Amino acid sequence: MSTEPVTDVEPKERIIDMARDRFFAHGFNKVTLDELSGELGISKKTMYKFFPSKDELVKTVVWLTLRMVERKIDAITASDRPLVQRLAELMLFMSRTVGRFSRSFVSDMQRFTPVLWKEIDRFRREQIVAKVVRLIRQAKEEGVLRPDIEEEIVVLMFVTCVQNIATPEVLANHTFSVREAMHTIFHIIFEGSLTDQAREEFRRYELTINE
Repeated sequence: MSTEPVTDVEPKERIIDMARDRFFAHGFNKVTLDELSGELGISKKTMYKFFPSKDELVKTVVWLTLRMVERKIDAITASDRPLVQRLAELMLFMSRTVGRFSRSFVSDMQRFTPVLWKEIDRFRREQIVAKVVRLIRQAKEEGVLRPDIEEEIVVLMFVTCVQNIATPEVLANHTFSVREAMHTIFHIIFEGSLTDQAREEFRRYELTINE
């Protein structure tokens, strides 16, 4: 009886998953590869085989995350679902993604990996924000978004709200939940930017969105 060949894919994925959770929640400056290998129950030799340095692991985690975000945004924007639904799904996805990045992680990126941070910022502007703006611009052209609304400001407002409200640090000092925070942010943005007809459609669709 044949068996599946043993590969190194599984331990590498476990390393990346663990690092992603730790880095996003607490930053990466104080996390060591030795600590990660201990928590994962793998040898230091295995850890350093895949990632000779923490910088390599940070780069891998960041770029895999960005590519995942890009693929998801592409899938949402290319969907044939109504524009209001696509906008809501896009905002929900972005909130869940951006909300994972702690201030410690962002601070570490800016302080310890400035070159990578600039690459990330360029990728964010050219590949992510630009696609979101195109969808919002389409929404304006099709009468979903009010004609007097500036697309890039909507995106900036949303990302800023998520980064400064729906984060573990902020939530720890308040009684509202992530769901309550996002519900309020969604309503402030959508109630103020959608046309009357689109606003009613959004309210109906909102009832079907799971947490």
